[in-house]
Amino acid sequence: MRVGDTVRRPMRPTSPAVHALLRHLESVGFEGAPRVFGVDERGREILSFVPGEAALRPLRPHAVSDEALVELAKLVRRFHDAVEGFVPPSDAVWADGSEEDALPEQVGHCDITPENVIFRDGKPWALIDFDMARPTTRLFDVATTLRHWAPIADPIDRDPLQHGLDVGTRLRLFCDAYGFSARDRRRLLEVTRLRFDRSYLAMRSRAMRDGGGWARMWQEGAGERIRRAAAWLDDHWEELDAHLR
Repeated sequence: MRVGDTVRRPMRPTSPAVHALLRHLESVGFEGAPRVFGVDERGREILSFVPGEAALRPLRPHAVSDEALVELAKLVRRFHDAVEGFVPPSDAVWADGSEEDALPEQVGHCDITPENVIFRDGKPWALIDFDMARPTTRLFDVATTLRHWAPIADPIDRDPLQHGLDVGTRLRLFCDAYGFSARDRRRLLEVTRLRFDRSYLAMRSRAMRDGGGWARMWQEGAGERIRRAAAWLDDHWEELDAHLR
């Protein structure tokens, strides 16, 4: 709920850890995230309202442009650099992840979907909704981002204006703007494929265990979309890998 220039949201078990992350981002001068103002009298967290426009679906032309993708890559890189020195509280509780095989490097956003990116003047400017933040790797966070923004998805599941996009070219554009090394580019598709397998199992587990929104997303076909995306990636692997190399 928006209240003036603030947003009030229910506290979750992960909220204290997320608040510590957001306070760190503020302390190092990263402007592209909400600020934390504490908890109100009703037990809700108080976050700053980030003015701008979320990239809601159906996506508009400026949100699917190559220019927006490049600016998003730069924003994600600034976020990753800003969070690099963050030391989580010893008792931090994070969202369940899907990176069981990854050795965490730092905390990532892990949910940079269009809905969680705020645009200003037609360009990505800030990230919101850090509920899924958790220890991960930069590459895993980027793979999750490109799942939605390249997009690495079966055409049947893409937003209408994403149907004509050249995914391979957009992967290269993002990696160039982010500044990925040749080694990370070689690993991107492998990590993305792992992400699909882990995400399918994680979402199914959340739907069965937690119900609510997770169960609704699962019933609405989230699992099938992940499986189709994985199959599409397998079918186009060599083409995408050529762009990355």
